[in-house]
Amino acid sequence: MKNYYFNEEHELFRQGLRDFLNKEVVPNIEKWEEEQRIPKEIFKKFGDMGYLGLNYPEKYGGIDADFFYAVVFTEEISKVFSGGFMAAFAVQQFMSSPYLMKHGSDFLKEKYLTKAISGDAICSIAISEPNAGSDVANIRTTAVREGDHYIVNGSKTFITSGVYGDVLVTVVKTKPEEGFNGISLLVIDRDAEGVSATKLKKLGWHASDTAELSFDNVKVPVENLLGEENHGFFYLMDGLQLERLVGAIGGYAGSEAALDYSLQYMSEREAFGRPINKFQVLRHRVAQMSSEIESIKYFVYHCCRLHADGEYVVKECSMAKLLGTELSDKVMYQCLQFFGGYGYMEEYKMARMFRDSRIGTIGGGTSEIMREIIAKMVIDDKSYQKSTNTPIIKTKPTNGSMNGSSTTKNNTNNQINTTMSYESTFNTMKEKAESAQPLGSVLKLNFGENRIVIDGTNGANQVSGEDIDANCTVDVSLDDFTSMLNGDLNPMGAFMSGKMKVKGDTGVALKLQTLFS
Repeated sequence: MKNYYFNEEHELFRQGLRDFLNKEVVPNIEKWEEEQRIPKEIFKKFGDMGYLGLNYPEKYGGIDADFFYAVVFTEEISKVFSGGFMAAFAVQQFMSSPYLMKHGSDFLKEKYLTKAISGDAICSIAISEPNAGSDVANIRTTAVREGDHYIVNGSKTFITSGVYGDVLVTVVKTKPEEGFNGISLLVIDRDAEGVSATKLKKLGWHASDTAELSFDNVKVPVENLLGEENHGFFYLMDGLQLERLVGAIGGYAGSEAALDYSLQYMSEREAFGRPINKFQVLRHRVAQMSSEIESIKYFVYHCCRLHADGEYVVKECSMAKLLGTELSDKVMYQCLQFFGGYGYMEEYKMARMFRDSRIGTIGGGTSEIMREIIAKMVIDDKSYQKSTNTPIIKTKPTNGSMNGSSTTKNNTNNQINTTMSYESTFNTMKEKAESAQPLGSVLKLNFGENRIVIDGTNGANQVSGEDIDANCTVDVSLDDFTSMLNGDLNPMGAFMSGKMKVKGDTGVALKLQTLFS
């Protein structure tokens, strides 16, 4: 069925991401849940693939893709049966780094954002406090300016990646007497003197670390201020719309995963001599849940489209977050019921999904807060204005086409010196292909007048320059392909930016990624 939000390029990206998750993430989820920690190395692997910079400029190492690549990313990480894993990577890309992008100076972007996108730094957002959760205006953490530093004192709680992370985007009071008009955002190094963390024990989200943070006379350079002093509350209100959209996506995507998992079990589990998916009462419950998931999913897609177009959709994002997360709780409860007593056992993923889902209606603003925002807009005719700062997500067409060119190098001569000749490229690819697993198909790399053909149909990859029929043809310039070989251009980014065109069996093209690993 035609999808009006995703095109062939989006779906190719989805398949590549799924393959990556099935290789690098899914086999390790149980271990990470038990250890209650995601290794830093996996963040680096995500960064190397370009997955942490989907909507960020190439200047800082991003791919600058349209927002629906981010939607695909969120959907897929929500289906690995670990809410903690999803949370850690959602916080990294959508809840902390955007503030660096939107409000950080060039200095802060170069120092912190580039590392967040490359996966060399784990980022966190520190808002909630022991006495101020959803009530952001009443936070008590203070930042007093003394010369060229702020002195920060206070505490934060429920901070994802607060124990093992590297960078804290921290909400502070620079003018306590002014309430929400006295809030600012500071970037604080996790290992700064005076910062300490206590790891919290949680009902769910076991794979991600959650911390209570303490700040004891922490010296933070004034240059680590994000945006203007005392404007932090308004930055947060803008940023929360993306956070709530991501929460809504995770709600319906996680529900889809739970239902698919349940349907598989129901087809195999028998009672009274027949599979339980044949009992009318259970079939009707599945039909109801499937209908609700599909309805909410497409409403969220609509909200994502508005967000990608630069609209400030407070009401719609609040509705999406409310409906998506409450749907998730409902679906997880019912799916666990399908499993009977087995759903209560840790050996089945359903128990974890049930636990992990519960935080969705609390984080990013509780359901009660969402209802009050919606009520104010619907009943009291209240409006919310967007800040004047340039949004992180620029409007881009969803047909996969991209505007603009890649970041130019500072030295043109340097570009020439690092560009391989066709012969050198051929030899490099021959070496890589012959040592890799057979493709099982014929792949043609078309550089215009020249080409490289990899025939992996005979038990080994054979490389030639013959112009033969192929299962998949990749059109790319020799310079761009060389940049990929050198590690200067991310293959997925090249595809999404239109520098690399794929014809034929896209599954064969996905195997090309292994040659760059």
